[in-house]
Amino acid sequence: MKEFLAPGRYVDSDHPAVIEFARRHAKGANDLERGVSLYYAVRDGVRYNPFLDFSRDTAFQGSVCLETGEGFCVGKAALLAACARAEGIPARVGFADVKNHLTTPRLAERMGTDLFVYHGFTELWLDGNWVKATPAFNLDLCRKFRVKPLEFDGRNDSIFHPFDADERRHMEYLRERGSFADVPVAEIQRVFRESYPVLYGLGKDAAKETFA
Repeated sequence: MKEFLAPGRYVDSDHPAVIEFARRHAKGANDLERGVSLYYAVRDGVRYNPFLDFSRDTAFQGSVCLETGEGFCVGKAALLAACARAEGIPARVGFADVKNHLTTPRLAERMGTDLFVYHGFTELWLDGNWVKATPAFNLDLCRKFRVKPLEFDGRNDSIFHPFDADERRHMEYLRERGSFADVPVAEIQRVFRESYPVLYGLGKDAAKETFA
């Protein structure tokens, strides 16, 4: 479990802000209870924002996600993993390709598709098992778009619901990308460039405007 307890470049569990956040929010008498409390702290304490500049490595870093108060799925997954490690709970980051049937028009136009490659989640080692936790969508966002919030009990995988609160088709998992001790940023950025030609085909000035 050494590599899943050690700080990484993106799962930076040794960052002072991460250590303080984890200490403040880890509540409970055992790892399971502390892991659950950290999940909700990251889910609702950091706003989900998919309109980031993915060409910047900092978009994938847990501490940056915490300090800016916003992040997309990978940054928030890295942050949860970092917080868990700071509290002595083994953690890693996992990835899958998903199809979002309820993608907003703005996001679909920006990405050029409703397929999201390398969607990130966290895996925590609790009671002798790796358990998936997906802290991406904060509660306020779920209420706004009538998406079912993801709950986490530390025993069962917490992954996106296939349908929303109105029984419309929501998330569809298409491909597993594996689990890692740290975020494989170079590979993710390579696949992003291949998968999102509309996004990466923008001119430099237009890209800056879109990412703003």
